[in-house]
Amino acid sequence: MAILRPDEIRHLDESELDEKVNDLKLELAKERGKIAVGGFPENTGRLKEIRRTLARIKTIRNEKEEQ
Repeated sequence: MAILRPDEIRHLDESELDEKVNDLKLELAKERGKIAVGGFPENTGRLKEIRRTLARIKTIRNEKEEQ
């Protein structure tokens, strides 16, 4: 899944955001599972990118709620 930028996230509606969050969480769990089994992730920076994207989505959701 591609990393979303803040302007892309702001243009998505709630159902699309929920879908993206679920996809990202699933991908993060798979990557962490590989590490837990003793393997190595294909792209070591991907974990950080996924976590940052999830944080961006949560931040923008909170901004929308405050307005």
